[in-house]
Amino acid sequence: PVLDTEDAWVSVEGPVSIVELALEQKRIHYPLVEHQFVLCTVLYAIMRLLLKGVKPLSLFDSKGKNAFFKDLTSIQLLPSGDMDPNVLSLRQQFLLKVVSAAVQALCSSQKDSEVSEEDYFPFEKGKNWPTLAADLAQYLQISEDLVRRHYVCELYSYGMDHLGEE
Repeated sequence: PVLDTEDAWVSVEGPVSIVELALEQKRIHYPLVEHQFVLCTVLYAIMRLLLKGVKPLSLFDSKGKNAFFKDLTSIQLLPSGDMDPNVLSLRQQFLLKVVSAAVQALCSSQKDSEVSEEDYFPFEKGKNWPTLAADLAQYLQISEDLVRRHYVCELYSYGMDHLGEE
């Protein structure tokens, strides 16, 4: 981009402006940032929901694992559409664990006191862990419908029929 400056500013001496420094930076490779976001979300879910026995890097193939340790400005080979069935199975199991743990936590918190779903899952406004798992399913190449069906089944199994109907 062209930066138009007034004549009075042209003769000013001093350090380079922050705008010029920002424009000199290399552009990031957005799919690589998205890939890092998925890992951060997975790690946060493991931590927040106290999931045990989950190995976060096992949810990614060798290309995906290698991409985590590269500069965000480099263009990396990211996982393609063809995934190993074992990795897909691990991803599916992980997402279903997230949904089950979220419903279990919600059910136990509602037994203790009346807490709404949004109060217990303050990840983002209007978002909760089961819907986050469904959104994450898109990135992990798992069917969102499978995650949503599991969520409804979990709600019914814990006796939260009013939420399951919604």
